[in-house]
Amino acid sequence: MEKIASFTIDHIKLQPGVYVSRKDHLGDQVITTFDIRMTSPNEEPVINTADLHAIEHLAATFLRNDEAFGSKIIYWGPMGCRTGNYLLLNGDYESRDIVPLLKRMFEFIRDFRGDVPGASAKDCGNYLDMNLPMANYWADKYLKNVLNDIKEEQLMYPE
Repeated sequence: MEKIASFTIDHIKLQPGVYVSRKDHLGDQVITTFDIRMTSPNEEPVINTADLHAIEHLAATFLRNDEAFGSKIIYWGPMGCRTGNYLLLNGDYESRDIVPLLKRMFEFIRDFRGDVPGASAKDCGNYLDMNLPMANYWADKYLKNVLNDIKEEQLMYPE
């Protein structure tokens, strides 16, 4: 079997950033998949499931309610390796195009207090497995280490 594209990225060189993972064409539409890499693979500890779950609920809520991008959101969800998330957008985008959106979103997550949207037995299949204080922490870390002063090398996959 052929390796899928995401397994061809050198995860030894990969650092936290915002990367275009792939672009798919559905008729005349382009779907851009972003790799929102929050930790350094195989170097840093992965994000705990409860932390990532709270990030997922807050990010999905924020994104789908965003005035500019809400109607373009196809999917936001965690990577199986727990080092980041995928964002799928309807449209042909580059990494730099979404940095302002991600800044707003991670500021929202960093500053969020109260009940996590959808964190109830009625709304979620594992609602007890969420850690809001750690979601706040991870959002702050990503803002400080990546988004607030993003470098070119954090916008393009390593060679």
